[in-house]
Amino acid sequence: MFEFHSNKPRYFDFTYRTARDYILPFIEQTVDLGPGKTILEIGSAEAGVLKAFAERGHLCVGIELMAHRVELAQQFLATEVAKGQVRFISRDIYDIDPDKDLPHKFDVIILKDVIEHIPEQERFIPRLKDFLNPDGVIFFGFPPWQMPFGGHQQLCNSKITGNLPWYHLLPMPLYMIVLKLFREPKVKRDALREIKQTGISIERLERIVGRSGMKVLSKRLWLFNPIYQFKFRLKPRRQSKLVAAIPWVRNFWTTASYYLVGLNSRQ
Repeated sequence: MFEFHSNKPRYFDFTYRTARDYILPFIEQTVDLGPGKTILEIGSAEAGVLKAFAERGHLCVGIELMAHRVELAQQFLATEVAKGQVRFISRDIYDIDPDKDLPHKFDVIILKDVIEHIPEQERFIPRLKDFLNPDGVIFFGFPPWQMPFGGHQQLCNSKITGNLPWYHLLPMPLYMIVLKLFREPKVKRDALREIKQTGISIERLERIVGRSGMKVLSKRLWLFNPIYQFKFRLKPRRQSKLVAAIPWVRNFWTTASYYLVGLNSRQ
């Protein structure tokens, strides 16, 4: 439905500017991001986010499962890769041993629009501590599952299924029937089924973080996701304090959640 997802240079620029103008400032409100920090992005895609960190003088590693996206990232950040400032690993994060496969631990770990795609989040999130320096932080940016397009149904081929909000909350069998009724191809249906199985709410993220021996250092909820200004020309708008304070209700009206998480031992 949205051509910018297939226009990789344009989408790279969207993610770069979102990271530069919103993610970096959000993190800097809590921690010092002076030059030379070690940055790990999990699910780095074409590496628009890492470009924003690299141009600030940080040392970056991107882990991305899809090899073709890594190839594009290496093209987009060819100068930084040649300098040794950025490197990429094309592997499943579950297959990586941070002590053997990575040169060091990290000051900042970034998961932007990624955690909602990762299975077994209760197992995955605690494991992030193995990649983190003692004073390091983890940034999560994600759409709450119950938000209007939390099922990523905007990626559907049909104009009806691509623009219809909230129907991803239907029971799985009925959801699949709707997608099939509007002739979404099987590969698309399978992808949307997987997203439905891994979608995450605000409350669930906070619960897993707490059980993992970590703490929320800062959070920000958005009524209009910052990247929407580039996608849809919608000015970014933070969620109202009233809605943000109501558990579960806020999931339905929050299009993006920013969280900064650290170890309980962090000073």
